Amino acid sequence: MSLYSEIFEQPERIHSLLATQRKTVEKVAAAIRERDVSYVFLAARGTSDNAGRYANYLLGAHNRLPLALATPSLFTYYQQPPRLKGALVVGVSQSGQSPDIVSVLEEGKRQDCPTLAITNETASPLTRAAEFVLDIQAGIEKAVAATKTYTAELMVIAMLSAALADDKLAWKQLAGVGGWMKQSLKQDAMIAQAAQRYRYMRQCVVLGRGYNYATAFEWALKLKELTYVEAEPYSSADFQHGPIAMVERGFPVMIVAPQGKVFASMLDMMAHLRRDFLADLLVISNAKKALSLAQVPFSIPAEVPEWLTPLVSILPAQLLAYHLTLIKGFDADQPRSIRKVTETK
Repeated sequence: MSLYSEIFEQPERIHSLLATQRKTVEKVAAAIRERDVSYVFLAARGTSDNAGRYANYLLGAHNRLPLALATPSLFTYYQQPPRLKGALVVGVSQSGQSPDIVSVLEEGKRQDCPTLAITNETASPLTRAAEFVLDIQAGIEKAVAATKTYTAELMVIAMLSAALADDKLAWKQLAGVGGWMKQSLKQDAMIAQAAQRYRYMRQCVVLGRGYNYATAFEWALKLKELTYVEAEPYSSADFQHGPIAMVERGFPVMIVAPQGKVFASMLDMMAHLRRDFLADLLVISNAKKALSLAQVPFSIPAEVPEWLTPLVSILPAQLLAYHLTLIKGFDADQPRSIRKVTETK
């Protein structure tokens, strides 16, 4: 088992997750609806924090639930937790081991809030602290950099959103994710070749917006973890408020811009970067207009609905990071300085 094989496991893992966990997710959603939940309070770190960014947009847009990302040090070092009345307190962690995430759920329980663990380890401190547990069922992930656990976390969040809304169309669309993933992975050889272009890249920016704000952060994280490139993620809107000044001729800009509500603004940004800054654009999209602006275009299937594009668009980004890691002569399965499980307080 390696990072490469785990990337290619994802379509089947997602298909299996939907088939085996739908009833559990629906039961949890029904129990949550019975409680007086007015917002979601979510704690996570690293890759799981990026899954939380997806939840922020999805639960807000589809379920009208505001989401606040927790600051765990308030619960541990400062011991001054906020009042959580009306919250569904959620911990997202592939290992379920990090004490600071566990502390947030324990405090939620003390304040009589419903608590939910989303994890790959059902016998963990996080699950013991939670009232409800959703198992992402990604299987053992041996590579240090998370890939299949990230998309499984996204899938569980998407399933929870569909169940909370009792949305039949959403469930039907969820059934297509595994197939769309398989289509995207067919670009592997092309992505491996394209990665040669960035052999000597030392820094870049990664842009996304809306649901794919999460993708920008996760893509940048994979580049940092595996290739040691200084990859800075931004909302395309925030990027215009100062950071765009770093761009010059040939500066690499990675962009995820599928069709959807924010597409027009992303397209304007791409045209601006290409025309006025002569930036080097790598674009992941399912829109021909966006792909035509890229020196390096990676496509995803055109029929993926916007709210599910983060589950599919991250796959070409994962493959790029993997192949670039090998080109640079680094170990894709054991990056320097980091471990699979990081326990923070």
